[in-house]
Amino acid sequence: MIALKLQKIYEITGKIELLTGLHIGSGNTEMHIGGVDNLVIKHPYFNEPYIPGSSLKGKIRSLLEYYMGLPTYSIKVDKESGGITSYKLLDNNQNQNKIEVPDEITNCARIIIKLFGLSGAGEKVAKEIGPTRVAFSDCFLTEKFKKEINDKNLPYTEIKAENRINRITGTAEHPRFTERVPAGAEFNFRITLKIYSDEDEELLDILLKGMKLLELDYLGGCGSRGYGRIKFHFYNEDIKQKFEQIKLFD
Repeated sequence: MIALKLQKIYEITGKIELLTGLHIGSGNTEMHIGGVDNLVIKHPYFNEPYIPGSSLKGKIRSLLEYYMGLPTYSIKVDKESGGITSYKLLDNNQNQNKIEVPDEITNCARIIIKLFGLSGAGEKVAKEIGPTRVAFSDCFLTEKFKKEINDKNLPYTEIKAENRINRITGTAEHPRFTERVPAGAEFNFRITLKIYSDEDEELLDILLKGMKLLELDYLGGCGSRGYGRIKFHFYNEDIKQKFEQIKLFD
């Protein structure tokens, strides 16, 4: 088992600005006649929309996995993984299909599992890698934004009507109504990164790459229809400069 000693914890804080409307579903599948089809998730006490930390974590992890080229190999060595980074990429004894996995892919898989953890990982792999390094907090509306909205007596969300266009007749069909948080809303975010060894220092840059990828992609649902574009604003100047200097593609 590797020797682990907690050396430091990076705290990455700032605000998320919505550049377009955001829809992260509440999971309420109950339909009401004349009601909204897709509701956004809201705090159960204050009825204010928020961004779950799990949504940030899942999207950033997924984008990094594809950026590193991991899903292709995950599916080959473990069809049940669905493309999620599998511990079988690290343990040849579990690679029943005997797929040759390049060292680069194995190293990238180790990084992903270090950062985000792995449910149901084998004991051997867990001992080699140790605990999950990164933690995402839920993101709540900033006090400044809430005051602006309340002073103007505006709602926190909007209802967007959408429909399907019949490409033969050119007519609109199947209207639906989606709730979303409008562009301009601001949420506080907080991410912590635990450093257990000098080797872990590289994880900060990789995490920031994932956040940069998210800015280029989208958060939540309906991204192909323009939803979910966001921008990160960092409170720490050093982290901000690191983020701005990141180059993802040559």
